[in-house]
Amino acid sequence: MNINSICVYCASSTQIDELYFQEARKLGRLLAQQGITLINGAGSMGLMAACTDGCLEAGGKAIGIIPTFMIEADWCHKGMTEIIETTSIHVRQEKMAEMSDGAIVLPGGCGTFAELMELITWKQLGLYLKPIVLVNTKGYYNPMLEVLHQATEQHFMSQRHASIWQVADTAEEAIKLVLQTPNWDASIRRFAKI
Repeated sequence: MNINSICVYCASSTQIDELYFQEARKLGRLLAQQGITLINGAGSMGLMAACTDGCLEAGGKAIGIIPTFMIEADWCHKGMTEIIETTSIHVRQEKMAEMSDGAIVLPGGCGTFAELMELITWKQLGLYLKPIVLVNTKGYYNPMLEVLHQATEQHFMSQRHASIWQVADTAEEAIKLVLQTPNWDASIRRFAKI
């Protein structure tokens, strides 16, 4: 499977531990070194900006997809290789998924959680077949992974849906997992109903 672009979902907060910034910048740099285009939400702050900066500093290509209202609020990273403006958050999310060959999810807040859950739901329904990898820096996603585990244990999700996502501890491992994880077959849709 060819991976030409990866969408990175992550926090825009500036108030988080420096380790998260280091990992985001490293991920951007590693994507550039692999010749993989970074796709993200074009944010000018937080991990989104750090990942973009790491990519651009290493000579990579970064495509930002951002709604008009965020551009008007001056939340858009000025250095993106390309900006794609959308009419809404929902169109943005659809475009980000459509344009990328896989997803890496760094730590984030409610927006990142919503994006992750939407990708998982789409994959469960056979609408998004690409790799999804969480970067579990400092065990950040442990509580969420426990909830997802509980969902399968209590049959809110099928056990086979636990392989919808992969978990990495580092940026290096995340890229390796995206490159090694095969796309799902759309026939998985038949298991969405439990």
